[in-house]
Amino acid sequence: MPSAPSKMLEIFPNPQTERDYTVRIRVPEFTCLCPKTGQPDFAELTLEYVPDRVCVELKSLKTYVWSYRDEGAFHEAVTNRILTDLIEAVEPRFMRLTADFNVRGGIYTTVVAEHRAAGWQPPVPVQLP
Repeated sequence: MPSAPSKMLEIFPNPQTERDYTVRIRVPEFTCLCPKTGQPDFAELTLEYVPDRVCVELKSLKTYVWSYRDEGAFHEAVTNRILTDLIEAVEPRFMRLTADFNVRGGIYTTVVAEHRAAGWQPPVPVQLP
């Protein structure tokens, strides 16, 4: 197999450091294991961030997400761990990770975790008529 799971997140230079812009990445096939039962938990991850000096490279993100496939983790813990790893790699101006887990035992779980760099303020949205 040409690729394998990995905890290594690669980066590349932000091509527009002077501008705030949003990168949105959907990961519809996240899987980890329930730490209580060992059964698989499935989620769609949505990563939104405003890069500063660097951006996350997508293939490395794919293999990073894949690395959780055989790990047991509570939804809250795995969402925050992924966000922490991404913040350490990318050092964004802003980052939000939403983990929307599939139903388990009649319960849906969505975990939203955010990071804002010190001193960064979001631009005022433009409201067009």
